[in-house]
Amino acid sequence: MLLHFSPASSTSPPSPSSFTSNYFLHRLSISRPPYLEFPLKPRTHLFKPTSPPVSYSTKTKLLYPSANRADFRSYALSGFDFGSVESVLEAAGVLTAIIVVHETGHFLAAYLQGIRVSKFAVGFGPILAKFNANDVEYSIRAFPLGGFVGFPDNDPDSDIPDDDANLLKNRPILDRVIVISAGVVANIIFAYAIIFTQVLSVGLPVQEPFSGVLVPDVRPFSAASRDGLLPGDVILAINGIQLPETGPRVVSQVVDIIKKNPKRNVFLKVERGKQDFEIGVTPDENVDGTGKIGVQLSPNIKITKLRPNNIFEAFNYAGKEFWGLTYNVLDSLKQTFMNFSQSASKVSGPVAIIAVGAEVARSTVDGLYEFAALLNLNLAVINLLPLPALDGGSLALVLLEAARGGRKLPLELEQRIMSSGIMFVLLLGLFLIVRDTLNLEFIKDLL
Repeated sequence: MLLHFSPASSTSPPSPSSFTSNYFLHRLSISRPPYLEFPLKPRTHLFKPTSPPVSYSTKTKLLYPSANRADFRSYALSGFDFGSVESVLEAAGVLTAIIVVHETGHFLAAYLQGIRVSKFAVGFGPILAKFNANDVEYSIRAFPLGGFVGFPDNDPDSDIPDDDANLLKNRPILDRVIVISAGVVANIIFAYAIIFTQVLSVGLPVQEPFSGVLVPDVRPFSAASRDGLLPGDVILAINGIQLPETGPRVVSQVVDIIKKNPKRNVFLKVERGKQDFEIGVTPDENVDGTGKIGVQLSPNIKITKLRPNNIFEAFNYAGKEFWGLTYNVLDSLKQTFMNFSQSASKVSGPVAIIAVGAEVARSTVDGLYEFAALLNLNLAVINLLPLPALDGGSLALVLLEAARGGRKLPLELEQRIMSSGIMFVLLLGLFLIVRDTLNLEFIKDLL
């Protein structure tokens, strides 16, 4: 789940009067991006985006659900590979841009209404660089995995009178609702802008599926390389089981059989060029006892691009893609809560987000566009949940105040509610960072 917490500064304890972006994303977003979906019936939006290769060198990475409609629900994604420095920087850049946009939404909504703002920070931890303008401290901090907008409302070091009319806490309910909601609105607008830019610049990809599973890459010295599998091969059958035309489980069908047969021969019917023949591959054994052959696998599809003929078509295409992605995010969230016992273990932190983003960046520009749009939509939807430490939690407190006829909850109670949620997110974040770091491919190799 994408969560969101907010320290008012690097030294003070968390405060409810600070809005931040810290990205702990449920796998519904990072392991089920739309460019990895292959529904059996048309999606609600116009196109089926491109599908980058998926690595299966250790354990299962990205499996396809059996649902007819595209979704972002997670199965196992147990090994991450950062790849090149360039792709990591691209993914980190996308994440940072989304953070900045979210916080800029909060900041502008407050600043344009004349509400006092004390800090605008990108990142957490020690300050690397800062400057002051119009009584606002702008800073870049050591850990660029979040950000916050700080307000002086409960700052003990502030010399602003507690009854100042321009403190956030003293403004009318509508003003505060606008400030709290602005980060979500900013991410929604940014998501649409990304999709619209993709439509105009590279076009929207359309897929034509074919039978079998494509092998885009084979790792050197792996079982697949040793037994004769080559990049570009198409697996048509495995152990006599014919693979269907691309569907939601065609890749996972291959992976499941490989995982269940460590050190046992697996027979693959392979298409290479215009020839079909059979190859016997003996999977190596993972530390957990499952099999691996060291290949990347992706559905066997041909990608074409559809470009708009005019600006009206561009708006039409972008709108349909935007609403389709939004529907998928909402549907995935619903499925997550309906199957929470299975979904709870699929939570991922910023390390996993950047790792998946890096893998997408290495594959296609189209994937990076949609990865960015999807992160924005996830942040917008999840932050509206009425939970402490999320924008939705702050919004719920303001709406509760409105329902009570303008009477606020006691400040101590409000801070206790927010602080408990923030502490949970901090602990969750630490756990996720450690776990996802241990799941990185090069860390697994060291271990």
